[in-house]
Amino acid sequence: MTRNFTLKALCATLAVAGASMLAAPAAQAGTLAKTKYPLVLVHGFIGFDNVLGIQYFYGISEKLRSEGATVYIASVNPSQTTEFRGEELVQQMKQWAAKDGVKKFNLIGHSHGGPTVRYAAGTTPAMVASVSTMAGTHFGSKVADVIGAGTTPGGGFDQTATAGLKLISWLSGNKTTSDTDLLTALKALSAEGAAAFNAKFPVGKPTTTCGTGPEVASIAGNSMRWYSFSGTSVKTNAWDVSDALLAYTGDYFKGEANDGLVSQCSSHWGKVIKDNYTWNHLDEINQVLGTIGKGSPDPVAFYVQHANRLKWALL
Repeated sequence: MTRNFTLKALCATLAVAGASMLAAPAAQAGTLAKTKYPLVLVHGFIGFDNVLGIQYFYGISEKLRSEGATVYIASVNPSQTTEFRGEELVQQMKQWAAKDGVKKFNLIGHSHGGPTVRYAAGTTPAMVASVSTMAGTHFGSKVADVIGAGTTPGGGFDQTATAGLKLISWLSGNKTTSDTDLLTALKALSAEGAAAFNAKFPVGKPTTTCGTGPEVASIAGNSMRWYSFSGTSVKTNAWDVSDALLAYTGDYFKGEANDGLVSQCSSHWGKVIKDNYTWNHLDEINQVLGTIGKGSPDPVAFYVQHANRLKWALL
């Protein structure tokens, strides 16, 4: 199996999830997720907000809303620098704030969405009540290191993969599709790129290697909560079309605990609530189409539970 196949298959897997017209199940009304400030869900690399009616956070926003939450779903470039994606998020936050009178947001980012929400907190701290990350690429991904090192700029694989990523961006209606670029994103997701970003945005960083960071930390006098979570399983459901691919990329970590794309330690930022859920990288957002492992916690219920945590923290 080649490195070219790896990223093509990854693009195809998420495209399949986006193309399906299955609907999320209906939910009962409640108040478990009724936070003081709205929640913002931010997707990761090769991600999307909504493709052909299917959301990246599959069935999650619907359940959160049914439990009283106000939820915004960000649309950021699927393959760009953290700063580029973060600035897109900031502009959307400002638009939502002006339109709906929102003062602050609870940001939740998956994968590359983790550093993306940290950028928003670092540049507009007065607008952020909390930062929560699921399998955030805070210290990079070995998958990005390996694929990036073996990809020739302007080569056939680079151009083909970038075209696929632009298609995902276009289908989701993102306004910066023309800026989508594979190698730019891989550099940001590498260990070196993550280290450079962390030097500029260090708040919430773990105090020890693979340790935990602060639950409460301030930026420019604005106090906010910081939380992180992740999974450490790879092959979780034989019926899930993504599992074989994630098992392959998981081998890049050479035995280090990971979810197929992000290592357990790389996911740590702020207070680590739990870093070993029996989920892989797509189970963490209830993909592909809700096919998680037998006996694993329900990802949808997890996001409601976390919203309830923020609710009781008066956020």
